[in-house]
Amino acid sequence: MLHAYPRLPAAEQGRLLSGVVGRSRHEPGSGTPPVVVFDLDGTLFDNRPRTCAILRDLAAAWRSSRPEAAARLAEVSPERMAYLLADTLAVLGIHETELVAEASAYWRDRFFVDDDLRHDVPLPGAVDFARACYDAGATIVYLTGRDLPMMGAGTFKSLRDHGFPFGVAGTELVLKPDAAMPDEAFKRLAAPTLRRLGDVVASFDNEPANCNLFCEEYPTCVSVLVDTQHMPGAPRLLENVAVIGDFVRG
Repeated sequence: MLHAYPRLPAAEQGRLLSGVVGRSRHEPGSGTPPVVVFDLDGTLFDNRPRTCAILRDLAAAWRSSRPEAAARLAEVSPERMAYLLADTLAVLGIHETELVAEASAYWRDRFFVDDDLRHDVPLPGAVDFARACYDAGATIVYLTGRDLPMMGAGTFKSLRDHGFPFGVAGTELVLKPDAAMPDEAFKRLAAPTLRRLGDVVASFDNEPANCNLFCEEYPTCVSVLVDTQHMPGAPRLLENVAVIGDFVRG
């Protein structure tokens, strides 16, 4: 996985994350509750294993009719994966327009639905850090570009099964109402509404545009880029956005 931005050294990352836990401290009834916001894909979860599983299933389906392409697909691994599927296929040596189109359609039909979310894995330290913020008193908001109709049930199960604070008082899951809505547009609409829940003290996202959005909407919050993968052509990251690679506090 390429590092797109200079990350904080381990010690500084630990201090940053511990500071967010500190800002999460709140006693019920003692004033405005702190709110910590997390994106899911590429932030709390590594979703590259989801794509790997889908492409390996396709490799099995292609084994008889397209054995050479199937063998290349079978070599897929998270470390060889680019943000865009077409770029991942190119890395695997699959360039033919027909094959790329077929693989893209196969992937699209499975990536954005409930069933294959079971392949996602939390980033190192993600569960413990989210729990630490919640246990300190913060309201935890999962603000994601996943949509409710196609990915809601799988998201509920994934958060629960991996042990994230979820389904209890002080947690919120905010999903897109419609899969066709662009993620950034959705978050621009949703971000201002989070002040209804309390004081947004920190936000974590893997997209620079969303990190910048929270800096602008909540000037006192700690906005953090989780440097996994992001869309090509992302805007320049604002200087006060911190950059980390995972949620390990040391």
